[in-house]
Amino acid sequence: MAKMKAMRLTGIRQMEMLEVDKPQIKTADDVLIRMTDVGICGSDVHYYARGKIGSQVVKYPFTIGHEGAGIVEAAGSAVTRVRPGDAVAVEPGTPCHYCDQCLSGREHTCRNLIYLGCPGQAEGCLSEYIVMKEGSCFPLGNQITLEEGALSEPLSIGVYAVKLSIPMKGAKIGILGCGPIGLSVLLPALAQGAEKIYVTDKLDYRLELA
Repeated sequence: MAKMKAMRLTGIRQMEMLEVDKPQIKTADDVLIRMTDVGICGSDVHYYARGKIGSQVVKYPFTIGHEGAGIVEAAGSAVTRVRPGDAVAVEPGTPCHYCDQCLSGREHTCRNLIYLGCPGQAEGCLSEYIVMKEGSCFPLGNQITLEEGALSEPLSIGVYAVKLSIPMKGAKIGILGCGPIGLSVLLPALAQGAEKIYVTDKLDYRLELA
């Protein structure tokens, strides 16, 4: 079997570049992606520093990473959304499509969700290649860079939060903490026409950036 390199957790505060099996297309809706850009989430830092988040415990070795973008290397026979050579952003969650949440249009709260870089679910994208379902691949076109594609995963959290919480233009909101996710709320809130936005943080440089 073909090999690739992956940066894997091997212990508390330990990582190694290891040679592992390259993932293969197994079903008609699979897409093989050559990763080019990967973000580091706070959850990845927890797995690195503590080896777990609550009941999600790392079994070593394990590859983290769920914020990513890359180039389509190959696609299954039923894939029509993307083709080899396309730049794509990766949706890290793969829903089952048949539970009650999926059938009600809430695939993001799928009861059988498989999530990249989550212990017990799927190896992460801090590797040369990953295989994802067609529905998890979003073409970037010519207007969005691969780096921006990787950032779209945390930004989407802020966009969704604003969609749920700001009913109309002129809203006044508070953001407690302006790290990456706080800033990802700030930007779409401004775009949605919030009248006043108040932010807090313990770090001065984050406040200055906000």
